[in-house]
Amino acid sequence: MPSATLSAKFQISVPKEIREALRLKPGQKLVFLNTGSSIKLVPQPAVADLFGVAKGADTSDYRDREVQA
Repeated sequence: MPSATLSAKFQISVPKEIREALRLKPGQKLVFLNTGSSIKLVPQPAVADLFGVAKGADTSDYRDREVQA
């Protein structure tokens, strides 16, 4: 299992095995997700990658409050 050590400047290096498996690139943004007892580090998707992600979603009952005029 790959591991990394937190530096004195609170930096980490992503192990080569993980970088290659996830096809990470220099300068790519990563997101830290705090799950309470652990941390997940995931690549931040580009806006173009999100195009069409909600295609076909039913938005008819989306709002949780009445619109007041």
